[in-house]
Amino acid sequence: MKRTAKIAAAAVIALGAGTVSAFAACNGDAGTETALGAGSGALVGGLASHSIVGAVVGGVAGGVIGNSIGHSNNRADCRRDRAYRRGNEHDSHYYDRDGHRHDYYR
Repeated sequence: MKRTAKIAAAAVIALGAGTVSAFAACNGDAGTETALGAGSGALVGGLASHSIVGAVVGGVAGGVIGNSIGHSNNRADCRRDRAYRRGNEHDSHYYDRDGHRHDYYR
């Protein structure tokens, strides 16, 4: 029963740490999520298998999953940023090839 409790506690910590970086920027960087996934995957894999090999496999799998989550967060943040900018299009403008400013209005 102690082993199951350790694995459950590690899984709760891993899930809690995975939600910390939910407010990512639209910058294409998924390093934090990859590191959190690799660390928590290694922890759970090591506790579940009681071996170094299990920790390595868990770390690799967790890193891949964390990287995927990080890129998904970035895509969502970029969509949110574009939607915000679309709502403020009346503030946007462009200059034509003659140097004249043109404003966008709805």
